[in-house]
Amino acid sequence: MIIRSKAPLRIGLAGGGTDVSPFSDIYGGAILNATISLYASATIEPTDDGKIVFQAMDKGETETMDSAMQLPVDGRLELLKGIYNRVVRDFAKKPLSFRLTTYVDVPPGSGLGTSSTLVVAALGAFVEWLRLPLGEYDIAHLAYSIEREDLNQAGGKQDQYAATFGGVNYMEFYSGDKVIVNPLRIKQHYLNELENNLLLYYTSTSRYSSAIIAEQSKNVVNKNEKSIEAMNNLKEQSVLMKEALLKGNIDAIGEILDIGFKNKKDMAAGISNDLMDEIYNAAKVAGATGGKISGAGGGGFMIFYCPAVTRYNVMNALKTFGGEFKKYSFTKHGLTTWSI
Repeated sequence: MIIRSKAPLRIGLAGGGTDVSPFSDIYGGAILNATISLYASATIEPTDDGKIVFQAMDKGETETMDSAMQLPVDGRLELLKGIYNRVVRDFAKKPLSFRLTTYVDVPPGSGLGTSSTLVVAALGAFVEWLRLPLGEYDIAHLAYSIEREDLNQAGGKQDQYAATFGGVNYMEFYSGDKVIVNPLRIKQHYLNELENNLLLYYTSTSRYSSAIIAEQSKNVVNKNEKSIEAMNNLKEQSVLMKEALLKGNIDAIGEILDIGFKNKKDMAAGISNDLMDEIYNAAKVAGATGGKISGAGGGGFMIFYCPAVTRYNVMNALKTFGGEFKKYSFTKHGLTTWSI
């Protein structure tokens, strides 16, 4: 038997960063995101040799261990080990023997929620294999708990829920890990126009988001007024984005993104840099009306809204920066699992 799963990566359209504690606990967060046709995939092959094999094919990393109730989390493939430890502790109650192979369509640290989406995909494979009685909210919260609590990795809450639910969602975050996912029923021709006009650009750089997120959280604890005001403005941005999408005011999205770009840089140092500012300004000169840095910032993907036919001028203008445009489409489905 082979068990497979896949979960989609996401583009954050508005409100990014407001899902991170302690801001979301104190003030409440709101984010609008959409999943795209780039995925994290996982395959489990059960074995009976008393071994566990982890293969991260995109990273070229493999590790083989004896099956045990708990695996040491030593910094190598720790996401996969953390998932295994939690599944065995809470559900299986016995050591498991298998080969787990994973692959993510974009590099780690690129700002599309890669780590959390990988956790959701691998966790989904275990749910399928062991027939665990977990719904969408359960899987997303468990993925969050593994990353943030068991492995102490800094980050927010949106990625786990986006990967699990899929589609275009307006998400609300409250204290006590309360999350409400509101799926948006957007007319298909509005989505077609957004997909046509929204360019996904990889800067060919990646970053570790933990330092940026740690500073963002520190700014909230220290009551940094500029940072907190920026986060509240980003919450408002998510409301404006929701309204524009539902009403079909698609060309307003560029301006809404531009507002978010300026506010996001005020949340913490390192979110943008000279190169990303230069890329952003070049895109706007070429016809883009707005854009944003995906994820925590510091590198990775950027998105640009290009009305009418300006996308072609923007693509030409950014050729000199050495990045690449990534083709994608919006997806309606989140985590998908099956057995063969």
